[in-house]
Amino acid sequence: MVRYAELKGLYEIEKTIGCGGFAKVKLATHVATGEKVAVKIMNKTGLGDDLPRVKLELKALKSFSHQHICKLYQVIESETHFFIVIEYCSGGELFDHIVEKNRLSESESRTFFRQIVSGVAYLHSLGYAHRDLKPENVLLDKDQNLKLIDFGLCARPEGGMGSPLYTSCGSPTYAAPELVLGKKYLGPEVDVWAMGVLLYALLVGALPFDDINIDSLYKKILSGKYAEPPFLSAESKRLIASMLQVDPKKRITVQELLSHPWLTLGILDPVDYTSIDLRKYDKDCVDVMASYYNVNPERMWRHLKKWKYDYHTATYFLLLSRKKRGAVLRLVSLPGQLHLKMRLEETPRKERPQLKPLVITQGQQLGAKEGQTPYYDCIENIENCKPARNDNLDSPNVFVEPEKPPSVRKPQKRVRSPTLGEESSPVIYFIALKT
Repeated sequence: MVRYAELKGLYEIEKTIGCGGFAKVKLATHVATGEKVAVKIMNKTGLGDDLPRVKLELKALKSFSHQHICKLYQVIESETHFFIVIEYCSGGELFDHIVEKNRLSESESRTFFRQIVSGVAYLHSLGYAHRDLKPENVLLDKDQNLKLIDFGLCARPEGGMGSPLYTSCGSPTYAAPELVLGKKYLGPEVDVWAMGVLLYALLVGALPFDDINIDSLYKKILSGKYAEPPFLSAESKRLIASMLQVDPKKRITVQELLSHPWLTLGILDPVDYTSIDLRKYDKDCVDVMASYYNVNPERMWRHLKKWKYDYHTATYFLLLSRKKRGAVLRLVSLPGQLHLKMRLEETPRKERPQLKPLVITQGQQLGAKEGQTPYYDCIENIENCKPARNDNLDSPNVFVEPEKPPSVRKPQKRVRSPTLGEESSPVIYFIALKT
């Protein structure tokens, strides 16, 4: 049973797969395609000063289209909630993958790290810095491909990526020295440091800088000294060291990482960060939707290419996903469900009495039922149309605990420093009030 009226007829909500702060993440089924999605439900009343950050995150997600960034499908905003429909990644967090294996082989780490570099390089090419890169913010899909998530702390400097930022944010264990010192910094440089910590975690199964005491942790980060286990290859050590440079100007850049010998070993080709743009015309998918909604394909595409991130956008993206994996392209009308109807915006109503009624039910073809209200008399505005059932649808740094990542965490040990005992410091997040 759908608890939220805004989702009724659109998504069948299943179980909770993540929660934290003022948000819950639910596994759901997109009704028209039958595809699994994740729905992040955020209570606006609890967001307070974080509301602008949520809106910035949504703006960023709408501009992203990359194979290693978790895809946004739809945004529904009510007076009290945000409903953010995103790609469902059934493989869970990279964090749990590391913990389960203790540490990853160099070959598997290389595969994963290439995908991380690809996603980050793409972000930077669009002028965004992530600022919270860590294994908890990387998900695996069913094919073990990585997807970056959680852009709540992302930044897009108005003057470009060469313009300084001032907000200290992220997790202290992944924070670059300039963040610890509260200095102005460049987004790409702090992302590279965090990527160095992340690669170390992949290869070692531990964090290079960790301590129960936050002041001691900061001293370790500022020293730039960390353990180099003997099982690390010389090339791995050099790559990590090039990213974990205390002086940001001596740090390797993302562009240099793309063709670094460690990342191209056995592959030869540099990392490709160009996007696979889903926002392009696909005749098969457009035709399926046009038939489903009983409208002209050109008009169907004219609406879709506005990229409103409404139910139609979600349907189109999910059809593209089905096509990519070779699944049948079809849309389902469930019993008792009224079909979506769309306004032919350019044509006045009085000029289109010839339009036939719209009837699509499971196992039936397009056609008219005797006595049914004519299509042109019951259509809704294309911008607001929703499927329905027959029943009514109706300064100084301040430390805060962020939302938990969108997955249910199994009770496991955390990645920690190999030099510490069983007790390890809690992961603490910090964010300054100034922007």
